[in-house]
Amino acid sequence: MDSLRILLLPFSLIYGAVVLFYHFLYNVGILKSKKFDIPVISVGNLTVGGTGKTPHVEYILRKLAAEGVAKHSELATLSRGYGRVTSGFILANDESSSSEIGDEPRQMKQKFGNINVAVDESRVHGIDKLLKLAPDLKVVVLDDAFQHRAVKPGLSILLEDYFALDRTDFMLPAGNLREPKIGARRADIIVVTNSPKLLSPLERRRIDARIRTKSEQKLFFSYVSYGDLVPAFAKISDTNGGAEKPLMVNKSFYFERDYSILLLTGIAHTYPLREYYKGNISELIHMKYDDHHEYTKEDVKKILEKFDNIVNENKIILTTEKDAMRLAIPGVFKALEKLPIFYIPITINFHDDDGAEFKKEIIDYVAKNQIYSRVHSSQS
Repeated sequence: MDSLRILLLPFSLIYGAVVLFYHFLYNVGILKSKKFDIPVISVGNLTVGGTGKTPHVEYILRKLAAEGVAKHSELATLSRGYGRVTSGFILANDESSSSEIGDEPRQMKQKFGNINVAVDESRVHGIDKLLKLAPDLKVVVLDDAFQHRAVKPGLSILLEDYFALDRTDFMLPAGNLREPKIGARRADIIVVTNSPKLLSPLERRRIDARIRTKSEQKLFFSYVSYGDLVPAFAKISDTNGGAEKPLMVNKSFYFERDYSILLLTGIAHTYPLREYYKGNISELIHMKYDDHHEYTKEDVKKILEKFDNIVNENKIILTTEKDAMRLAIPGVFKALEKLPIFYIPITINFHDDDGAEFKKEIIDYVAKNQIYSRVHSSQS
């Protein structure tokens, strides 16, 4: 352990005690959680930094729409909008910027269009507002809300990063834990994210024993797949509905050739991405920024200088989908729009039968708890 962490440990003990007392007040009913009449699904984690919350929220939204549980306009996702300069409730529209609503909500609005994407520091107030603005709403998915006890979700999903399971961690500020690991007992479902694509039954059992899931908790394993490259700033019109969709470029065009890639990231965990790129290209130059980093004109100068200094004529800039949202601000966009900048979209996959079982848990919960289902049942 480094000296800084040792110095911060007393503060972590104080923070941990405050957090435990906060959850105790909810557990014994002194502080009350509000339960809503429509299905509310919470997705979150125990740590700061990325475990793949937003991609898993997107996965849930896709499954709900694909299974006919609800139309896009009857679905909503709500988060606090981390990194935005605004406050209070905002319902995103097609023109909303990352500075107004946050990079991840903007990413979801760009992807899903008709889904209600909202931000609010108060999840209770946010859901109340959504119900007034979208009276036909059937499901709300909360992004990053595991510690927000003011709302009582009907289904609570906790994400655990595969690469962090065996790592000793501490409470903030010495470590990355938002709350002690005992908090995992509140979850209905635990998903181990970023797991390897090849996962043996022995490793599954080892992790299950490590997490110590309760008998009523469901444990699933997911991993990331990378799609084709998408130009960061180029879009084409969708002939089916007039909406704009991104152009797609087969990544093998670059990965099978002698290309140099400048990797630009402002996310918490870059190791899966770095490993993926390393295995596919001849040269990787990484410019790493903090999670949710807001790019400035000074950053642009450094990016341009780094890119110009790459000797190889065959070169591109690759970034993440989340970073692409933050590169689209006017001052940055104008300086970079003519460069070959791409992002690689990610999708979530589940191992073996986990995908079917996870989907069933989601669909069954929503079907049993929708208002219209109960009304219909009482009339039949």
